[in-house]
Amino acid sequence: MSRVKTLQELFKRYRRPGDIVFAWAFLILSLFLVSQLDSQAPWKPSAKTFSQPAFWPTVAVYAMSLFAAFHLLSSFLSERLEGRWIEIWNWVKSVEYAGWFMAYVSLVPKLGYLPMTMVFAVLLGLRAGYRSLKVLGFLLLLAVIIVVVFKGFLQVKIPGAAIYEYLPTAMRSFFLTYF
Repeated sequence: MSRVKTLQELFKRYRRPGDIVFAWAFLILSLFLVSQLDSQAPWKPSAKTFSQPAFWPTVAVYAMSLFAAFHLLSSFLSERLEGRWIEIWNWVKSVEYAGWFMAYVSLVPKLGYLPMTMVFAVLLGLRAGYRSLKVLGFLLLLAVIIVVVFKGFLQVKIPGAAIYEYLPTAMRSFFLTYF
């Protein structure tokens, strides 16, 4: 026969060590959004309340702020968990890949889709810990296949690189079209 769970057992939630930091960050973000409501979602003087363009954004942002405050309160009242800074460091480490993406996106218009895809495929392979020439060669081949499929077959419009201007005329048009 199964045992009946108490309400405390039913509503006990799993907490991560960085929970209180996340709760603070989310509350600060939601209060910032509250401070921006008047300029971003103004109320029209002649419209009815529920037909106001600002009504639902206001409800959503205030509700988000209220629930963020409850989250912070529940995190504050819960027992302290060890490993908070380890958890936060994991969050920070994940931002690294956004940096890789931003570098890639900013370099493609200057140096070209094919060269940058090849360089970043190998760099990310190295960053992930792959060191064998076989794997790095496969990553180079994969980068070429990706570029050919996207630019050649799918006709994705990616601006040509500034560096292609230095190529001879016949090669330049070929590289602008396919690479």
